Amino acid sequence: MTDTPASRDEPETPDPVEPAPKAVFADGMAAAARRAGFSPAAAGEPISGHALLAAMGGIRGLVEAVVPGLVFLVTYTLTRALVPSLVAPIVIGVVMAGLRVAARQTVTQAVGGLVGIGISAVLALLSGKAEDFYLSGFWINGVYGGALVISIIVGWPLIGLAVGFLVGDGVNWRSDPSKRRVLTLLTALWAGLFLLRLAVELPLYYAGNVAWLGATKLLMGIPLYAPLLIVSWLMVRSVYRPSPPADGESGN
Repeated sequence: MTDTPASRDEPETPDPVEPAPKAVFADGMAAAARRAGFSPAAAGEPISGHALLAAMGGIRGLVEAVVPGLVFLVTYTLTRALVPSLVAPIVIGVVMAGLRVAARQTVTQAVGGLVGIGISAVLALLSGKAEDFYLSGFWINGVYGGALVISIIVGWPLIGLAVGFLVGDGVNWRSDPSKRRVLTLLTALWAGLFLLRLAVELPLYYAGNVAWLGATKLLMGIPLYAPLLIVSWLMVRSVYRPSPPADGESGN
């Protein structure tokens, strides 16, 4: 079979280049570090209330994280009616996502929160128990805490991997005793946060104490996350000091 003139003159289209698995993994770990709020530390941004607030998603992000759970807790405490208590946070989540759409802002965080609320509501509705609204949170804390502990045991602490790829160090920190020690300790601290939540909240769940369970979940959320994030920034900067500006870049 002979080629036609058109087929001879037509340039070959190169096959799309697939990213290497190593690059995909590195990008994923760096993205995870950004989502956790480590970007200011990697960029050498001064520690401030503004930086902390931005790392946690800003005022709107905090509201979206706290208000639905608070609404569920208040509604159930006042009414002891499960269905209205489950509907209320879903409505709040829809409104928050709608506000982001109206403002032409990214809806990823709001939609993610709404999906989480929906799953929690379905679990509670299926069992008929208000405390099951918090069941998915136990799984999340257990998986995160367990994964972090296992990563320490096998010698590849996940926080170290995330921070290493975020700052462009890759896995070179493993050959530096100081960096490895600090990043392993940091991974242990984050694992401790997730496991501490389980240790405090699970007994309240099995006791069916919805009021204290909801209040404890709120208190062990951002009020613990924010200080640990600041400690994390300080620890990362202790081993990854920002490079001084090159000559001609100081603005003088």
